[in-house]
Order: sequence, then structure tokens, then C-alpha cells
Amino acid sequence: MKRLLSLVLTGAMAVSLAACGSSGSGSTASTTAAASGDKTETAAASGSSDATWKFGSQGPLTGGAAVYGTAVVNGTKVAVDEINAAGGINGYQIEFQSADDEHDQEKAINAYNSLKDWGMQVLIGPTTSAPTIAVGSEAVNDNLFMITPSGSAVDCTKPANAYRVCFSDPAQGAKSAQYIGEHKLATKVAVLYDSSDVYSSGIYESFVAEAANQGIEVVDTEQFTADSKTDFSTQLQKMQASGAELAFLPFYYTEAALVLKQADSMGFKPVFFGVDGMDGILDLDNFDTSLAEGLMLLTPFSADADDDATKNFVAKYEEAYGSTPIQFAADAYDAVYIVKAAAEAANLTPDKSVDEIGTALEEQMKSLKYDGITGAEMTWDDNGDVDKEPKAVVIKDGVYVSAE
Repeated sequence: MKRLLSLVLTGAMAVSLAACGSSGSGSTASTTAAASGDKTETAAASGSSDATWKFGSQGPLTGGAAVYGTAVVNGTKVAVDEINAAGGINGYQIEFQSADDEHDQEKAINAYNSLKDWGMQVLIGPTTSAPTIAVGSEAVNDNLFMITPSGSAVDCTKPANAYRVCFSDPAQGAKSAQYIGEHKLATKVAVLYDSSDVYSSGIYESFVAEAANQGIEVVDTEQFTADSKTDFSTQLQKMQASGAELAFLPFYYTEAALVLKQADSMGFKPVFFGVDGMDGILDLDNFDTSLAEGLMLLTPFSADADDDATKNFVAKYEEAYGSTPIQFAADAYDAVYIVKAAAEAANLTPDKSVDEIGTALEEQMKSLKYDGITGAEMTWDDNGDVDKEPKAVVIKDGVYVSAE
């Protein structure tokens, strides 16, 4: 059972930097809590009590993975502001505060503790997998409800109080193979993955397993490690010689930018297909975005979707932050509304204890069905994993557009 499994986490915390995010920086000895000064505060809610909900969020707001953490915080803020303007949750307003964990496990625990000291009742996060696993081993002792928008490693949702909005690593690999097969994008595929990274390796393994069911032949498999992620020429030459029609790249946009540049220089031009770690490549400093033209990635969110909910979110995000939201922002936006739906179904109020709130939200997640901008009829299993249909986007003229 999920709650029983969670008890082993304190003794078996994963050290992987796997994430629905960046491989980021390694762990450091710093123990300084990084509570952000950037927070949304609201007046007291209507009603007889001046109590307010206190939602926290944490992720890398500085460093190499900051694009992910910033997107999560911004997406959360859009949702919080909307909900407060509409009357709050069960008549109570939401206060919001964020903390920087720098994609580091030790700093993630410090960030969690700083938010807990502030009075956090619900955590929208963490953003990346290693911090999510680290924080999960602490939050489970408090039974503080946490829903990570983007922590994809399997262990992120082992605690009974932990859920996710994004696909898990195995789900990303399997659904990528399904999408490629069902849309007949290619029958001969080459794979390049980071064998030193649990995120990349996990996606690769599930992709290969499902590819056989989709009539896809994996004609070449290449790998690299954290110590050899700047020169991909040898791997690309082998992939090109294999006759692959599509190259599957289950890793992060920082390395992918180098792969695309080197592939272009040697005239290797298959369909390139990535997963959620690819999201953000268009925002990479000094990257020639023309090299990403035609790049596809699996995602539950497309900013150019024409439904009213997505258009509303994108318009408000662009107005507030001057950029188009990526998947991580959309996942965070949905996460806040998922908590709202569960809290309203349980008729919860913020004067309850953290433990009471956590227990009630966990009970509601067993039967909750939610329609969001990252998926319709989302449901969660006993492991805290979401079930929803995948989508794909393709880069055209320097922007993401739906591949459908």
C-alpha cells in the first residue's frame, strides 16, 4: 500500500537528479534556506474567520534549471490570483509563497522547512524529481499534502501524501512510443539517452519495451553520461548510418541543443522527438532556434490549443510575464485547481490542521476526476500517478504548435 511504502523513504532517499526538468546542478554543502521574497498575499476571506489558505511552492528559481522552477511559480500565481478573484476556496482566500531549492536535495529540505515555518498547508511542488523525493521523506511525517507539477521519477509519489500532474518517467517512454506508432511517424528509430541519469534511462527503457508493440524497430541505441555530454559526433554518425527515420532524445534541452547543432553540421536530419525535459529549448540563451525547426516533443499541454480554458491561461500568463507558458507552468496551474476541487469536495476550511487537510485531500484524490488544460478527465491511481491522454507539439517558425 502506498502509505506503507512511503515509510521506507527516509532511509532510501534517491540521489538521482532525474526530473521532469533539468539535470541541473549537483548537491552542495550549503544549508541556507532560500525562501523567495516574491509572494502573493491576500486580504482575509469573507466569512466569520480571518483564516486563509497557505499554499507553498518550491523549485529551482536560480541556476541551470531555473526556467522550470520559474514557470511553476508563475503558473501557480496565475491560478491563485484567479481563484482569489472568484472568491477563494470555500470562501477563503489563498496566500502564496515560493522558495528556491536550486534543484538540490539538501536545499530542498531547507526550502520546505522555511515554507512550513511560514505556515504552509499545501505544497505545489517541488518542481524537479530529486528535490521532490527528498521533500517527500519529510512531508510524509507531517502528512502535508504535496502535488508536484513536474517531478517525474517513480519514487516522487511513493509517500501517501504525494501526487503528480505530469507523466511518470515510465509513462513518458511508453506514451512516446505509442504516439509515434499510432501517428505513423516512423518505423525505424534510433535512440540517444543519458545512461547516467535515472530520468533519461527510465524513459528509454519503457520506450523500447513499448516500441515492439507499436511495430517500431529500434535500429540503433546510443548513450552518453554526465561526464561526456558535449561531443555527440560519434553517436550521431552511428545513428545516421543506421537509416533511422526518427531520433528519440529522452533528455534535457541543454544537451539537446548541442545534439541538434552537431546533427545539423553533419547533415543528419531525421525527425527529432523529445519528452518534457525538452520543453524550454526555445528559451535557451544563445541557441539558434532555427535548428529546432520540426522538433517534436510529447507533452500534455499545447499553448496554441483553441479551447477557452487554455486561451484564458495563456493570455493571462503572457500579460503577467511577457512570455508564452511552457508545460511546467500549465501543470502548476492545473495543480492548484486540482487542490481546489478536492478541497471543495471535502468541504475543507483552512482552520483545520495540516494533518487533517492532508488526510481529507488524499481521500478525495481516490475518486477525483478533473478536466484541466493539461488533460481531460484526469484521474489518479493508488500510487499518486495521473492518467490522461498525451499530446505532442512541434516547433514551427520558432514557436510550439500542436502536432495534431
